[in-house]
Amino acid sequence: MPNARPSHLTRRGLLAAGGALGIGAALAACGKSDDKGGSGKAAEKSGPWKFRDDRGTTVELKSLPKNIVAFTGTAAALHDYGVEVKGVFGPTRTKDGKPDVQAGDLDISRVKIVGNVYGEFNIEQYAALSPELLITNMWAKDDPWYVPPQSKDKIMKLAPSVLLWAAETTMAKALQRHAELAESLGGDVRGKKTADAKARFEKAAARLRSAAKAKPDIKILIGSGSQDLFYVSVPKTSADTLYFQELGVKFVEPKPNAQGFFEELSWENAGKYGADIIILDNRTGTLQPDSLTKKPTWGKLPAVKAGQVIPRVTEPIYSYDKCAPILEDLAKAIETAKKVA
Repeated sequence: MPNARPSHLTRRGLLAAGGALGIGAALAACGKSDDKGGSGKAAEKSGPWKFRDDRGTTVELKSLPKNIVAFTGTAAALHDYGVEVKGVFGPTRTKDGKPDVQAGDLDISRVKIVGNVYGEFNIEQYAALSPELLITNMWAKDDPWYVPPQSKDKIMKLAPSVLLWAAETTMAKALQRHAELAESLGGDVRGKKTADAKARFEKAAARLRSAAKAKPDIKILIGSGSQDLFYVSVPKTSADTLYFQELGVKFVEPKPNAQGFFEELSWENAGKYGADIIILDNRTGTLQPDSLTKKPTWGKLPAVKAGQVIPRVTEPIYSYDKCAPILEDLAKAIETAKKVA
C-alpha cells in the first residue's frame, strides 16, 4: 500500500490511498433542503428519524435528513438502494475526470465533492450544503474515515454523524448494516432489485465456500503496491477478507507492523511469502499490474508468473449489487488456480 500516508494515521494507515466557517448558519439550517440532491425516495417519508450506528451512538432528528454528505463509497452503497446524497468526500473523480472505482454508479456530476483525496475536506463548501447528516466508515473505533484529524472537531460539529464499521466486522454484517441505514433513510431494500442482488450474493458466497473446500491448498496473498514498498495485509483486519476466511479461503498471514494491519516489504523482499493467487489493491492511488512490471521482483512471484493475479476491491461498496461480483471473481480465481507456490 502507498507509503505516502501521514504518520498520525495509526490504524488509518491501512487504507489512506496515495491518496469552521459557517458553523452557526449550518446548524440553524438543520432540516432545510432544496430540490437538488437529497435522499431520493426518502423524500416521500416524513416524521422523526432515528438510527443507532456502530459506535453505539443513537442519532435522532426531527425529520428525515435530506441534506446528506457521505464518504464516497458509502454514498455509492446508499445510491444502490435509491438514497441520494448532496455531497461526498473521498476518492470520487480521477485525474482524467472519470468516476473513481470507489464511486460505483454514482453520477459524480450531481454531487458536490468537498474532498477528493486523503486530507482534503473543504469545510466552507461542506457548511454551504447545510448538512443534516454526515455518514462515513470506521476502520478504528470512533474514527470517521476520510475526515482529516486536524479539522475533525470543526467538521463533526456541523451536523450529526453516523459511522459504520469497515473493520472488526465481516462483509455480510457490513452489508446488513448499510441496508438497515438505507432503509431508515427511505431506501428500497425489499424490492425485486435488492432481492435479486442479495440472492446473487448468497449464491456467490456458496460458490466461494465450495471453491475453497475443493482446493484447500490454494493460498492467497492480499497485496498492495507503492513505489517503494509492497504491503501484505492481515486478512482478519478487513471486513471482506475476514468474511472470505469464514468461508474457508486460505490466506498468507504476514507479520504486521505495530498498527496490526499489514507488513511492509521492500521490493527486494517482495517474494518473502509464497502465494498461489495475489489479490491486488485496485484503488487508483496504488500501483496496478501494468506499472508493477517495472519491478523485477514482481515478475518473479509465482502467482504473477502463473497469471494468477486479480484485483482486490479493497474498500467495497457495501450493497449486495456491488459485493456479489467480488465473491464471484474470487471463487473463479480459486476454481481455475494451479498450485504454484
